[in-house]
Amino acid sequence: MHRLLLACAVAITFAPSTKAQDAAAGEKVFAQCRACHQVGPTARNLVGPKLNGLFGRKAGTIDGYSYTDANKNSGITWDEAVFSEYIKNPRAKVPGTKMVYAGLKDEQRITDLIAYLTQFDASGNKK
Repeated sequence: MHRLLLACAVAITFAPSTKAQDAAAGEKVFAQCRACHQVGPTARNLVGPKLNGLFGRKAGTIDGYSYTDANKNSGITWDEAVFSEYIKNPRAKVPGTKMVYAGLKDEQRITDLIAYLTQFDASGNKK
């Protein structure tokens, strides 16, 4: 019995902590994205496409933005898992993309960024 309790205590101590998504923290993370991307009702394409309604959308489909063939032909439909992998290293996920961002490696900051972005529907209104 003592070994079982000790094993449980060790497992709990070393279990990865999962923190909740924090949209306010994600907005701060998005500050580094603003040089190229916008969200919200007045968002427009800049160096990168606007990110309204990102999740559930096929890659390379925002009207008025000039995507690379690599992006248009990636076969990606954005969801949280795909975005999380992409944002860690965009050029590894989509070789040939013109996104020059080196990547966001911190899992919690990625989770928070996702929470922020999921607030915006395709029109840029908060859900």
